[in-house]
Amino acid sequence: MILPSLLSDSYGRIIRDLRVSLTDRCNFRCLYCLPETEEAANFYRSRFHPVRNPLPATHKLPEWMPRSELLTFEEIERLVRLAAGLGVRKIRLTGGEPLLRQGIESLIEKLTRIPGISDLAMTTNGFLFAQKARALKSAGLHRISFSMDSLDPANFKKMTGRAGLDEVLAGISLAQELGLNPVKVNAVVIRGLNDHEIEDLAEFARERNLSFRFIEFMPLDSSRSWLKEMVVPSAEILMRLRSKFDLRQVAASNPSETARRWSFPGGRGEIGIIAPVTEPFCGHCNRIRLTADGKIRTCLFSVSEHDLKGALRGGASDSDLVDQLRSIVWQKEDRHHIGEAEFKTPSRSMSCIGG
Repeated sequence: MILPSLLSDSYGRIIRDLRVSLTDRCNFRCLYCLPETEEAANFYRSRFHPVRNPLPATHKLPEWMPRSELLTFEEIERLVRLAAGLGVRKIRLTGGEPLLRQGIESLIEKLTRIPGISDLAMTTNGFLFAQKARALKSAGLHRISFSMDSLDPANFKKMTGRAGLDEVLAGISLAQELGLNPVKVNAVVIRGLNDHEIEDLAEFARERNLSFRFIEFMPLDSSRSWLKEMVVPSAEILMRLRSKFDLRQVAASNPSETARRWSFPGGRGEIGIIAPVTEPFCGHCNRIRLTADGKIRTCLFSVSEHDLKGALRGGASDSDLVDQLRSIVWQKEDRHHIGEAEFKTPSRSMSCIGG
């Protein structure tokens, strides 16, 4: 039975996880999000058939939102407090790149004081993490996830648009030193680009005692260049990893986990595979997203967004906002439609949506 105080959708899923984007800005230009570099253009040019898959028109970088369009920390705190009162327990701060938002430590301090929030995490590309790590930890950050798609400096630059591997590696080490636990590292796997590094990335996780996540390539890039042929299916990733490592499957701690997980012998580190394309987990999804400009997205692949900023700045009471949240979540989609004829690419890329 669903308690009336909880935030639920029409399919009986209880929302426990709120992803909060702090900015649409990013200091990377990743191939699967903002593929605007010459390296990205050359890669995609080599992948497209001129007739069957013509290369999309050049896509200009989106203009970053003016600061006035972003939710203030006070507005974010208010919405998180209301969501916590409806059963949300996990907050993940995302971007763009969240560490580009000035004063992020003060927001973390505010969120850690909200009753009911038991897990406060952040996803970052890691480039600026070492500069702010101790302040983030002192403010109350529980966990950190780094995006790192390659261990090869040249390939890292090709994928992210900048040379920054050393900074990311230093950030990962510092996060472990500070006791942020677990430290997760995510890699989006793209065929023909970094799929040859799958085994090396897993070995890195084992050596460093990390939780490593391999993520299937999703259609969320700003140039609409995604092709299913570039997806490395989870079954293929697992087959390759099992051929090298004696992996032990880890039982899911809750049905809403996005990753299927395996541990290495000796308990040093683990790998997980997140497969939204070939093995969707929509039926147990307990997540919604709040964009940096105050829109609620009930699915990563939603084609519509629900504005809360207007109500926040228009004098809405807490009760009004709670009613609006309930109404929005009730409309949450049953699933995404990747691979189906009716699938439509979201109008905004991952940098605007938040991971």
